Amino acid sequence: MSESQIIPSAPPPVGVSVEDAAWVRVPTRLNPAEVAPLLRDTEVLLRLNPYYHFRELRETGTNSFHAAFENQSNNQQLEVDVSVESGPADGMTLRYHSGIKRRTIVSIEPFERGSYVVLTDDYAGLSETERKEREAEVDKSLVAWGEAVRVYLLRIRRYSWIPGWRWYIRRVWIGMKPNQRRIVWLLYLITIVEFFFFLFVILMLNVVQLERAL
Repeated sequence: MSESQIIPSAPPPVGVSVEDAAWVRVPTRLNPAEVAPLLRDTEVLLRLNPYYHFRELRETGTNSFHAAFENQSNNQQLEVDVSVESGPADGMTLRYHSGIKRRTIVSIEPFERGSYVVLTDDYAGLSETERKEREAEVDKSLVAWGEAVRVYLLRIRRYSWIPGWRWYIRRVWIGMKPNQRRIVWLLYLITIVEFFFFLFVILMLNVVQLERAL
């Protein structure tokens, strides 16, 4: 399984009803022991969602947060208190104290070349009538959230050898709005291309000078 693949159709975690949940499973070459501490950082996990534009995200106590944000996947303005629980296994569970989404379960499953990260949004407890009446409130960002987690873990694995990389990602980059992060990453790529083009020009000038000397 490649890190470039996302697997939205795999079965949900054990104990979650198919009728009441949505889930996405993404691969990473990092093993569960490496993935777990990265995803237990609740602020990072929430801010990775590219559809969440936060007005406020603050810690209110041990393993609890208050979040106010716009979910641009369904055009909902939300304000919710979130409790964080350990488990299942090396993962964690985010419990929401308001709204139709009851919890997000973050599971980490080992496989032969790394791990699968499974994000499951659980809407258990809604009646059939309430489910239909509040359909507009369903969070449609889950697949994009899973993709953002996959890319985040991929970049951690590829670039953590760079001094200060993890500090920059955690203290600067993750605090930006999603559109700002995309712009910054694009600027990085442009800078790298320009740098290699500059090296190419210098190399060609040296080659020309060498040919003239001969």
